[in-house]
Amino acid sequence: MKRQTKNQTASETRQTPALRQETQPAVLEFNSVEELLRHDAIHTPVPPAIEHRLARALPAPPPQPAGPWWRRWFRGKRS
Repeated sequence: MKRQTKNQTASETRQTPALRQETQPAVLEFNSVEELLRHDAIHTPVPPAIEHRLARALPAPPPQPAGPWWRRWFRGKRS
């Protein structure tokens, strides 16, 4: 009986480090705060309510000007 218990405890000690490695989360290191924020933004979904509010709050993009600024400037008002 004593041999069986020794074998069982030895096998349990072999299995516990493997279990510990699986349960520990991966540690990520970032070189800058910007990298951390980019990673977080990619992996964090935006809640639907907030996404809807942002879509309503942001206006449509402004229309593109008719031409280069210098052409509009020198053209002026022609009568």
